[in-house]
Amino acid sequence: NRYGYDYYSFYLLLKNCGRLKALAVGNYRLSFGQGLVISTDYLMGKTIYASSFNSRSSGIKKHSSTDEYNYFRGLAATVALSKDWDVSGFYSHRSLDGVIADGAITSIHKTGLHRSQKEADKKNLFTMQLTGGNVSYQHNRIHLGITGIYYLFNRPYEPELTGYSKYNLHGNNFYNLGVDYAYRWHRFSFQGETAIGKQGWASLNRLQYSPIQNTQIMLIHRFYSYDYWAMFAHSFGEGSTTQNEQGYYLGLETSPFAYWKFFASFDLFSFPWKRYRVSKSSRGTDGLLQATFTPRANLSMDLRYRYKQKERDLTGSKGTLTLPIFHHQLRYRLNYSLGDVLSSRTTLDYNHFHSQDRAADKGYQVTQMISSRLPWTRLFADVQGSYFSTDSYDSRTYASEKGLLYTFYTPSFQGRGFRCSIRLRYELNKHFLLVAKFGETVYLDRNEIGSGNDLIHGNKKADIQMQLRIKF
Repeated sequence: NRYGYDYYSFYLLLKNCGRLKALAVGNYRLSFGQGLVISTDYLMGKTIYASSFNSRSSGIKKHSSTDEYNYFRGLAATVALSKDWDVSGFYSHRSLDGVIADGAITSIHKTGLHRSQKEADKKNLFTMQLTGGNVSYQHNRIHLGITGIYYLFNRPYEPELTGYSKYNLHGNNFYNLGVDYAYRWHRFSFQGETAIGKQGWASLNRLQYSPIQNTQIMLIHRFYSYDYWAMFAHSFGEGSTTQNEQGYYLGLETSPFAYWKFFASFDLFSFPWKRYRVSKSSRGTDGLLQATFTPRANLSMDLRYRYKQKERDLTGSKGTLTLPIFHHQLRYRLNYSLGDVLSSRTTLDYNHFHSQDRAADKGYQVTQMISSRLPWTRLFADVQGSYFSTDSYDSRTYASEKGLLYTFYTPSFQGRGFRCSIRLRYELNKHFLLVAKFGETVYLDRNEIGSGNDLIHGNKKADIQMQLRIKF
């Protein structure tokens, strides 16, 4: 690009300076309550969210990742009025990518990619302003909070509202207001949030109980009305948005005897309105069983089984026939470490996916990761290799990899092939850190990868990343 880099990011974050608990200038993230009004946190699925058995971290945070969409740009601050009261305020002004037709915004693009002239023409076509705040009260076992936001575009937002998106909002100004609450009593803990918007409402409530030491039980109920709209909400759920979903989730974590830990969960959910690939209201179940065995501090293994049943329109029926689909996932993982010198992680994955209108699709994957610090150096190396073989996209597999600082990478694979990556981290001293990563995916069942702007002529796809951190 002759005008410089495609994307710049900067921030200044001050924390715990007297009564000033946080001050962010530039790019920042926000999270309050249970995320029904505003949260730009990374949530790695409902299972990890619930199995942590911890409260969400709230407040103002730095934005230092490569994500070009889920952040705010402007000013945010939190001030402690007293020991029990905190007040936060924020303002953001950003340019966004999208499509403009007849003077109105018809879609918002979130990828941050500008690889072609067509994509470049969508860059920074409109602006969005946002302001709001949070007031929270914390005293002993009680927590109360109120969060409100108001945001507007400089053009009307008029996306096509048909099918499952019929109840999405349109216009150029929106708001959300939520009340969050928490209370602890002996072995009980209760947390929740209820929010409203320009239309619809949402509520998430979580009850946690520890009957004995090393055992915890959690019950989560969520209700997200089909017409609730919160552009920056991100919370617990089967779907990707806090809209058109209700359900009950029950989780149990226990360590009944030495070396063993067990986790079990069951989620019963429903969608009152249409969804992607489902032309009517639908429901489903999601169950998980996991056992972890840790005989020594440097050796552990776990076995996990997950069963999920949902509904989907029969292909070619144009929404007139909906059938259940069934997904079984099995994973075994072995972790071993040799002091600070060497660590190893071996993972075996198996997927079984089927529906009533076709034969079962299967997929499996074998992944080996080795991390090591080279003797007498400040150089750390992570090497990972995977072999995968799947029948279809529905039986695809995933393999998480270590990436650069403040980033994560979990690619999915379908077809047959293997993936190798190496990550090097060199600490010159306490001020300078250099990270470099190279990876390559080789497919054994095709001669082309991707399509359109992503088309690669060949069966190999490589990626390289580098990062230099200077710390004062």
